[in-house]
Amino acid sequence: MSTRIEEQLRAEIVEVGRRMYARGYVASNDGNISARLDDARLLTTPTAVSKGYMTPDMMVVVDYDGNRISGERKASSELKMHLEIYRNRPDVNAVVHAHPPLATGFAVAGIPLTRAVLAEVITTLGSIPIAEYATPSTAELPEAVRKYINAHDGMLLANHGAVTCGDSVTAAYHKMETIEHFAKISLVARLLGREHLISREEVERLQGLRGTYGITAPAPLCTDPNDTIAAGQVVCQVLESPASPSDRLVPDITAGLSGPGAGSLRARVQAASSKGEIRLTYAELTALIVDAVKNLRD
Repeated sequence: MSTRIEEQLRAEIVEVGRRMYARGYVASNDGNISARLDDARLLTTPTAVSKGYMTPDMMVVVDYDGNRISGERKASSELKMHLEIYRNRPDVNAVVHAHPPLATGFAVAGIPLTRAVLAEVITTLGSIPIAEYATPSTAELPEAVRKYINAHDGMLLANHGAVTCGDSVTAAYHKMETIEHFAKISLVARLLGREHLISREEVERLQGLRGTYGITAPAPLCTDPNDTIAAGQVVCQVLESPASPSDRLVPDITAGLSGPGAGSLRARVQAASSKGEIRLTYAELTALIVDAVKNLRD
């Protein structure tokens, strides 16, 4: 890579860091950004530096094992997660990790952003799952991310934040913006008491438009909920989009449920057959009844 291109990449990382800081996606020394330089080197942000006050000369050049090649500072302590993404996704040229408040709130609550609610999100990211909790800066974090990275360009990190990837630093950052924007709209809709989900048929129509927009998705939607994982990795995207032969928007019939059985019922609605069959275990049914009684008393 030429010196001029590397200088441009350093400047792009600095600009994205400033945007994340200005939007409150990071605080203090939070977050990290990286980008491919070539087949042997990566450019990454330094540790212990606010993303709002970085300069191009602060960047660190490392190899794909995480060894520092050049730069006066140490690389981000969460570089291991970035390296895992690059190993699994040769199409990815940049990775962005941040802690956007609303999206991170969903991650802390254990609520994935997997409902078919916004057409723009369906066509760009699809669904946004939650990677299992892992101690930051340890080998646990890349292991948690590995499960989802082949099927998703963005995911929440349980009790931690979010990570996105793309073909450029700016593209990866824009996906982080999309996740936070989606989280904000979803939160408002839930506070208002309900969400209308986009039907499965409409979701498939929106997915078909990706080629028109020049969007390449990492994985298709899952057609069988039982075939989502192969060799320990998610191979398709799970999206809550109820089947409907006529309606494009379908009321979320579980919106009023808040008890332990609500999540299970939503999963059953998503996996319902064309005949509208929904199966519940005895424990799930009991939880729904208890929740219904509680709501009546309240």
